[in-house]
Amino acid sequence: MPRPLTDIAGIGPATAEGFARAGIPDAETLIEIGADAAYSAWLVAGNPPHFIGYYALVMALQGRPWNDCRGAEKDALRIRFDAIKAAARAPAAGSAGQDKGRLRLEAALDEIGVGLRR
Repeated sequence: MPRPLTDIAGIGPATAEGFARAGIPDAETLIEIGADAAYSAWLVAGNPPHFIGYYALVMALQGRPWNDCRGAEKDALRIRFDAIKAAARAPAAGSAGQDKGRLRLEAALDEIGVGLRR
Protein backbone atom coordinates (compact mmCIF):
# COMPACT_ATOMS: atom_id res chain seq x y z
CA MET A 1 0.00 0.00 0.00
CA PRO A 2 1.43 3.40 -0.95
CA ARG A 3 2.56 5.67 1.87
CA PRO A 4 1.01 9.11 2.21
CA LEU A 5 3.11 12.09 1.16
CA THR A 6 3.11 13.26 4.76
CA ASP A 7 5.25 10.24 5.68
CA ILE A 8 8.17 12.22 4.23
CA ALA A 9 9.55 14.45 6.99
CA GLY A 10 8.96 18.08 6.10
CA ILE A 11 5.84 17.52 3.98
CA GLY A 12 2.70 18.62 5.73
CA PRO A 13 -0.96 18.35 4.76
CA ALA A 14 -1.07 21.55 2.67
CA THR A 15 2.00 20.55 0.63
CA ALA A 16 0.63 17.03 0.21
CA GLU A 17 -2.62 18.50 -1.10
CA GLY A 18 -0.70 20.60 -3.64
CA PHE A 19 1.22 17.56 -4.87
CA ALA A 20 -2.01 15.57 -5.13
CA ARG A 21 -3.41 18.35 -7.38
CA ALA A 22 -0.24 17.95 -9.43
CA GLY A 23 -0.88 14.22 -9.92
CA ILE A 24 1.61 13.02 -7.30
CA PRO A 25 -0.55 10.93 -4.97
CA ASP A 26 1.92 9.25 -2.64
CA ALA A 27 5.43 9.22 -1.17
CA GLU A 28 6.69 6.52 -3.52
CA THR A 29 5.72 8.51 -6.60
CA LEU A 30 7.36 11.65 -5.25
CA ILE A 31 10.57 9.81 -4.40
CA GLU A 32 10.62 8.08 -7.79
CA ILE A 33 10.28 11.22 -9.90
CA GLY A 34 12.47 13.38 -7.68
CA ALA A 35 12.31 16.95 -6.49
CA ASP A 36 12.78 18.74 -9.82
CA ALA A 37 10.10 16.85 -11.74
CA ALA A 38 7.75 17.01 -8.77
CA TYR A 39 8.19 20.75 -8.37
CA SER A 40 7.67 21.29 -12.07
CA ALA A 41 4.42 19.33 -11.87
CA TRP A 42 3.53 21.40 -8.77
CA LEU A 43 3.88 24.62 -10.78
CA VAL A 44 2.14 23.31 -13.91
CA ALA A 45 -0.82 22.34 -11.69
CA GLY A 46 -1.16 26.00 -10.71
CA ASN A 47 0.40 25.86 -7.26
CA PRO A 48 2.39 28.98 -6.36
CA PRO A 49 6.18 29.02 -6.72
CA HIS A 50 8.21 29.47 -3.56
CA PHE A 51 11.96 28.96 -3.39
CA ILE A 52 11.97 27.83 0.25
CA GLY A 53 9.30 25.24 -0.56
CA TYR A 54 11.43 23.94 -3.42
CA TYR A 55 14.66 23.59 -1.50
CA ALA A 56 12.80 22.22 1.53
CA LEU A 57 11.49 19.49 -0.80
CA VAL A 58 15.02 18.75 -2.05
CA MET A 59 16.25 18.51 1.53
CA ALA A 60 13.27 16.35 2.59
CA LEU A 61 13.94 13.84 -0.19
CA GLN A 62 17.54 13.64 1.03
CA GLY A 63 16.38 13.06 4.60
CA ARG A 64 17.77 16.42 5.70
CA PRO A 65 16.09 19.29 7.57
CA TRP A 66 15.03 22.20 5.36
CA ASN A 67 17.38 24.62 7.09
CA ASP A 68 20.40 22.44 6.29
CA CYS A 69 20.60 24.07 2.85
CA ARG A 70 23.26 26.81 2.75
CA GLY A 71 25.95 28.49 0.72
CA ALA A 72 26.91 27.11 -2.67
CA GLU A 73 24.35 24.31 -2.43
CA LYS A 74 21.56 26.84 -1.88
CA ASP A 75 22.87 29.01 -4.72
CA ALA A 76 22.84 26.01 -7.09
CA LEU A 77 19.30 25.12 -6.02
CA ARG A 78 18.23 28.70 -6.72
CA ILE A 79 19.44 28.33 -10.31
CA ARG A 80 17.53 25.05 -10.68
CA PHE A 81 14.41 26.60 -9.13
CA ASP A 82 14.51 29.58 -11.49
CA ALA A 83 14.88 27.26 -14.50
CA ILE A 84 11.97 25.08 -13.39
CA LYS A 85 9.81 28.14 -12.76
CA ALA A 86 10.66 29.68 -16.14
CA ALA A 87 9.93 26.46 -18.00
CA ALA A 88 6.61 26.03 -16.21
CA ARG A 89 5.57 29.52 -17.34
CA ALA A 90 6.73 29.08 -20.94
CA PRO A 91 3.95 28.44 -23.44
CA ALA A 92 4.13 25.12 -25.22
CA ALA A 93 3.33 25.62 -28.91
CA GLY A 94 0.69 23.41 -30.51
CA SER A 95 -0.42 21.57 -27.38
CA ALA A 96 -3.24 21.74 -24.89
CA GLY A 97 -4.19 20.43 -21.47
CA GLN A 98 -2.05 17.59 -20.13
CA ASP A 99 0.18 17.61 -23.22
CA LYS A 100 1.02 21.26 -22.54
CA GLY A 101 1.96 20.45 -18.94
CA ARG A 102 4.06 17.47 -20.00
CA LEU A 103 5.96 19.56 -22.55
CA ARG A 104 6.66 22.20 -19.90
CA LEU A 105 7.85 19.54 -17.48
CA GLU A 106 10.14 17.98 -20.08
CA ALA A 107 11.53 21.39 -21.03
CA ALA A 108 12.26 22.22 -17.38
CA LEU A 109 14.00 18.91 -16.79
CA ASP A 110 16.04 19.24 -19.97
CA GLU A 111 17.03 22.80 -19.07
CA ILE A 112 18.43 21.77 -15.70
CA GLY A 113 20.07 18.68 -17.15
CA VAL A 114 18.14 15.89 -15.49
CA GLY A 115 15.84 14.85 -18.33
CA LEU A 116 12.51 13.06 -17.96
CA ARG A 117 12.81 9.56 -16.54
CA ARG A 118 11.09 6.91 -18.61
